[in-house]
Amino acid sequence: METKKLTVALLSGGKSAERAISLASGEQVFQALDKSRYNIVRYDPATELPLLAKDAGGIDVALIILHGRMGEDGTIQGLLESLEIPYQGSGVLGSAIAMNKILSKQLYVQAGLPTAPYIVADRTSPPAASEVSGRLGLPVVIKPEHEGSSIGLTIVREEEKLQEALEKGWSFDRRCLVEKFVKGIELTAGVLGNDELLALPLIEICPEERYEFFDYEAKYTPGATKEICPARISPELGEKAQDYARLAHKALHCRGYSRTDMILSGSDLYILETNTIPGMTATSLFPQAAAKAGIGFSELLDRLIELAMEK
Repeated sequence: METKKLTVALLSGGKSAERAISLASGEQVFQALDKSRYNIVRYDPATELPLLAKDAGGIDVALIILHGRMGEDGTIQGLLESLEIPYQGSGVLGSAIAMNKILSKQLYVQAGLPTAPYIVADRTSPPAASEVSGRLGLPVVIKPEHEGSSIGLTIVREEEKLQEALEKGWSFDRRCLVEKFVKGIELTAGVLGNDELLALPLIEICPEERYEFFDYEAKYTPGATKEICPARISPELGEKAQDYARLAHKALHCRGYSRTDMILSGSDLYILETNTIPGMTATSLFPQAAAKAGIGFSELLDRLIELAMEK
């Protein structure tokens, strides 16, 4: 007897600053999905949410290939739950927490995970530049509370440039996270699963020398960054980083999959942030790590759909 195809709503595009990346990822996911197993209906939440709601009764599962606000922050997850459509990845709570850099930081600390020292800079009661440099030293990294893909992020090395960097951050959010800059090797660790968490091989991220850090351009310009999997670190540090990724996943109430970025400085690891919808082109970091673990791109998508449909 022939198995009934699942109807998959593939959501990409949206309204965030990462719309173009989402559309590119959505196209690659569409190409990789097994057409013998799925009927795929594509929706751009920027304009087609009413259509999605109208079609909800005929949809078995949704794949959210959205990044940033209105995609990764719990809002689309809440809509899908109200429409009773299962979806891959974290729920409303985990998505909202992980999108908020300040709350994530507080929960990492509470879970005993190592992070760089930080302060919160609110534009309604801005800290003096001397207070920032006095408490954290220089350089510091300034990040808007809710943006992804390094959007609005600035590394500040001189006290007189702090105000300008804060103003840039505040143009995205009322609050910014100001962190002590930690120089080291950037690593990323993927986690896959609901109850049992599989930690994927670590990836070492090596942007070209012209990039000060793994910024938007370094992330998305072909050839601008070398990604080495597995990372060139000791097995002991590798296991510790994977343990930290699992702990971060649990601390932020994630589900299905996540990718936690960290810095290795000497023999010390520092958690940076956790992505609840990692980039999903075939060459993105999470699919690369899955491939190294023997899980091809199409198979990874199958697994995410299975995890989405688990009660």
